[in-house]
Amino acid sequence: MNQVFNDYLIFADESGSPSMGGNIDPQYPLFVLAFLLVKKADYAQVVCPAVQTFKFRHFGHDQVILHEREIRKDLGGFKFLKTAAIKQAFLDELTELIAALPIHPCCVVIDKAKHQAKYKTPANPYHLGLEFGLERILGFLSQQGAHVVVECRGKSEDDDLELEFRRICAGANFSAEKMTFEIVFADKKSNAIGLQLADLMARPVGISVLKPTQPNRAMEVIRNKLLRVNGKTNGWGLKCFP
Repeated sequence: MNQVFNDYLIFADESGSPSMGGNIDPQYPLFVLAFLLVKKADYAQVVCPAVQTFKFRHFGHDQVILHEREIRKDLGGFKFLKTAAIKQAFLDELTELIAALPIHPCCVVIDKAKHQAKYKTPANPYHLGLEFGLERILGFLSQQGAHVVVECRGKSEDDDLELEFRRICAGANFSAEKMTFEIVFADKKSNAIGLQLADLMARPVGISVLKPTQPNRAMEVIRNKLLRVNGKTNGWGLKCFP
């Protein structure tokens, strides 16, 4: 196999449900697809060791999955966070860890309520987020051939996503440009650190759009790392639609 791959890995995870129609949650009517770009050398030598060290310090092992919802709600292996002071110290350290990592988020936020109101036949939010994200990643990378790692959601959903992914890469995108990205499905229990970091970022980005005046320390860190093209993040590292 002689295909040349990019120096970057791309991980993608979501916040919110892609469901439309009458299933839109009025408290969180968003679908956020967060892409995380990281150089392979940085991922192997810096990102993974740093996150593993964090896990060793707090859990004694590295098999725990850092999941935003469980951390926020003190569930599962994060029950020890029910004590306010302990949780604050944990979150402060996690935020400082992410701030120090050489990673570049690219986040797409779909307001499903506005999307449904504006279009007679609204597109699937996940598919739309995928297209917007891949277009922006293509604009950032100097060469193509990168792998995009996504979490498995079920055979039907995965088959549907792969079909849409290949359609976009074949030229069904804004610039009609062919993309040589490859999709990789990772099991939910695979403990992929890149997917965990993407998951940790997706909801804070959504909340920053939904409640822009609400204090959001996580977003302050994420904003400084957003993908930039020609020095710009708006429309690139952060794409809001419609």
